[in-house]
Amino acid sequence: MLEQQVDRLSDVDAKLTAHVEHELRVFLGQQRSTAADIDGAFASAVGALSDFVTSGGKRIRPTFAWWGWRAAGGDPEDLDAVVPVLRAVSSLELIQACALVQDDLMDDSDMRRGQPTVHVAFAAKHRELGWSGSAERFGLSAALLLGDLALVWADDMVRSSGLSLEALARTNEAWRGMRTEVLAGQYLDVLAQARAATDLHSAEQVSRYKTAAYTVDRPLHFGAAIAGANRELIAALRRYGADVGIAFQLRDDLLGVFGDPAVTGKPAGDDLREGKRTPLVAHGLELAHKAGETASAELIESALGVPELDGGLLERVRAALIRLGAVRAVEERIDRLTASGLAALESVTITPAAVTRLRELAQEVTHRSY
Repeated sequence: MLEQQVDRLSDVDAKLTAHVEHELRVFLGQQRSTAADIDGAFASAVGALSDFVTSGGKRIRPTFAWWGWRAAGGDPEDLDAVVPVLRAVSSLELIQACALVQDDLMDDSDMRRGQPTVHVAFAAKHRELGWSGSAERFGLSAALLLGDLALVWADDMVRSSGLSLEALARTNEAWRGMRTEVLAGQYLDVLAQARAATDLHSAEQVSRYKTAAYTVDRPLHFGAAIAGANRELIAALRRYGADVGIAFQLRDDLLGVFGDPAVTGKPAGDDLREGKRTPLVAHGLELAHKAGETASAELIESALGVPELDGGLLERVRAALIRLGAVRAVEERIDRLTASGLAALESVTITPAAVTRLRELAQEVTHRSY
């Protein structure tokens, strides 16, 4: 058994995503077995959550957490250390699952990763089986509960990972901050849509807390804390994480309007349909008003929150965002943030392998097409 585990963990840096997938499947398999002891119907619902978690995703959060650990001197050749760390960082995918399920629910999104979203899938099951009551309400309720379950299981997975009590204690600040900040960001996003806020500050606050904090910043903090990093190193990693994380979200905003659905797994222009007041939209409106282009501002605003956004209107909004310079402004901000984040790595001593990989990751997540 140990020999198989050693073989599975060989060259862990290069095969990190595969190791994360393995740990998730093992943990979720155990949870599904426990669910079956409660009730077969609950086990079926847990199976849907498990499929959602393991059916795709970039595994960005565990990757940054792993490299936070490596940056602070974590040894990938130390099997006794590596196995608990892999399990602990994999738990971040369950926080991600909670955030995605709830985000899709609040945005009333139909698709995620090319498949029906959780609330849509459960509503469809309700209709297919002819159950009583509202199919939509059942779908919303099921998604809400499964999102909560994913968040609960994230805590269970990290606590049962095998990390020492000392290491777990060191992660408390990052773990608490990560969970609070992502929910704060979700609320700020909902609030911005309710207020129809189009100012850049509100949009950037959402980007900072809804995505950047729990995607790059806190995962790096979490991994580095496991390894016992000092505050100077943690502060530098978090500066990198905040900047790269915001740049990551800005790229996501561009893809939300200009991305290829075959690559992103979401319909073209979905952010506009959902009425998201992203920095891209905020820049577009600000530039339109500064240029006295009232018609362009009205065009952009007319597309926000329109469920049946047609291709013609989408193309006109895209053209306006390009012509006004909003796309260029966001691209330039991505470049500045990426450069600033990379500069933070130069201020402290970090293991050479981690510096190299963090530089690569900064480019990968901020200049992606998916």
